[in-house]
Amino acid sequence: MKRVLTYYLRPYYLRMCLGFAVKFAGTIMDLCLPWILAHMIDNIIPMNNKQLIFVWGFLMILCAILAWVGNIVANRMASKVARDTTERVRHDLFSKVTYLSNQSTDAFTKPSLISRLTSDTYNLHQMLGRVQRLGVRAPILLIGGILITLTLDPVLTLILVSVLPFIVIIMTSTSKKGIPMYAKLQEALDQFVRLVREDIAGIRVIKALSKTHYERERFASINEEVVKIEKKAGMTMAVVNPAMNFFLNIGLVLVIIAGAYRVNAGHCEVGKILAFMTYFTIILNAMMSISKMFVIISKAVASADRIVAVLDAEDERELEVITEEVESGKESKKGSDCMICFDQVSFSYNHVENNLSNINFSIKKGETLGIIGETGSGKSTVVSLLLRFYDATEGSIYIDGKPIHAIPISELRHRFGVVFQNDALFEDSISENVRLGRELTEEELKQAILYAQAKEFVEEKNRGYYDKLNIKGANLSGGQKQRILIARALAAHPDILILDDSSSALDYRTDASLRKELKEHFKDTTTVIIAQRISSIMHADHILVLEDGEMIGYGTHEELLESCQVYREIGRSQMGIASEAS
Repeated sequence: MKRVLTYYLRPYYLRMCLGFAVKFAGTIMDLCLPWILAHMIDNIIPMNNKQLIFVWGFLMILCAILAWVGNIVANRMASKVARDTTERVRHDLFSKVTYLSNQSTDAFTKPSLISRLTSDTYNLHQMLGRVQRLGVRAPILLIGGILITLTLDPVLTLILVSVLPFIVIIMTSTSKKGIPMYAKLQEALDQFVRLVREDIAGIRVIKALSKTHYERERFASINEEVVKIEKKAGMTMAVVNPAMNFFLNIGLVLVIIAGAYRVNAGHCEVGKILAFMTYFTIILNAMMSISKMFVIISKAVASADRIVAVLDAEDERELEVITEEVESGKESKKGSDCMICFDQVSFSYNHVENNLSNINFSIKKGETLGIIGETGSGKSTVVSLLLRFYDATEGSIYIDGKPIHAIPISELRHRFGVVFQNDALFEDSISENVRLGRELTEEELKQAILYAQAKEFVEEKNRGYYDKLNIKGANLSGGQKQRILIARALAAHPDILILDDSSSALDYRTDASLRKELKEHFKDTTTVIIAQRISSIMHADHILVLEDGEMIGYGTHEELLESCQVYREIGRSQMGIASEAS
């Protein structure tokens, strides 16, 4: 919370001070009204001077108008500050999320990041707006009301003030319990968002397998858990209002009794008692506003801690720092004649057991590497290390002779064109899905679609290249999606092209045509193809066979058929399927 108050609110300090001044003036006008009324009843009306009555009445109207205008202006200024501050927080948070390292993303989880970008920033926005509107007005009404009642009747004021310590104790004790509860509530909401996200994304599978009832039960369970935690937190914080009203009403009863005796004894006047009752109502409303702020602040503190945790997390931009090896002028040139070189690379996601062990290979510029292996063998992990989504636990990786750590992240990834196994298409036109914000000419765009074997079906669309896709490309077939994704990767003519199981939905003819286009038009592009089908990689210059994260074969198709039993078995089964299919 400190970071939000000191960093994100700093540009708006002047505007906030001006708003506080306007709010202060408006609140003072509100406080003047009961005093003027008491003065009119006790002093002006007994004089039977209509002119003075109209003058003081006009003064009351003027105070009411000034209070009304001042509060509206101050509230608008407060809303603007809250809006702009939350916008900055949300912008920085989203920017941070896009640069989070994969380790940090895995630690936070994607549903939690969504929750922090939505519900947590909303809680922060509510707190900033409410505190500016009531955080000034309520304390002024409370303290000002007490001070003015002291001028009216100190004895009655002391009776009322005597109950305030009990209220303060209740508010502070409940807020200490409430903040951890709201933090726990936000964690439960993370799980809620995760389930909703999964179910919506997999709704077709759920329907196809008739698991709607099962998913409803799962949803009901986690929804009940969220309600349970929220109910507990709400009940804890709900103690404040009844307890506050109880003590204030006790004080009010004592004030009325004492006031009646003092009026009869001639120590107090009726107008002052009426004003005192009005100020009591003002003080009561101020205390209720403060209690509501405690609830909102409790939520906001928990949310702010979650937001700051993301803002302070490991950032890929920190990886732009050049390694000590490079700074000392002793940059290794191992594999300087190769585009990609893996030197004794090992990696572990959990830092307990290796997911990759002692991976060694090198490919030259323009060559093609095929990677094959069973599910979970580490094929996609090789790509993650190559793109530096993760850093190798042991060993070194070189790109064009440079250690991968010596290349700034932005420069490194600019050299790649990538199609991931489960890649995303956005709800936008085909051309924008291929362009993806890059400055590509229409000719480059159309060439990429042509090379990816997507031209035929794209031009058949109603609006051709500008036809709009549904979310995740739901209005395309699996093969069409993959061809659009391949076009996106080819569009900028990358130095290194990675195709992670990106042709699994393509028929053999289209797959062969795609390989032909790559060979003819991307001769200088180094290609890494991860595939389940041997037919997709059998023409590669090098083929890497993985099993349980270890290299069990490396060479050409012919060499592996002779030397690698696993590859030979895959080839035997798949080539049989291929021949039958042909």
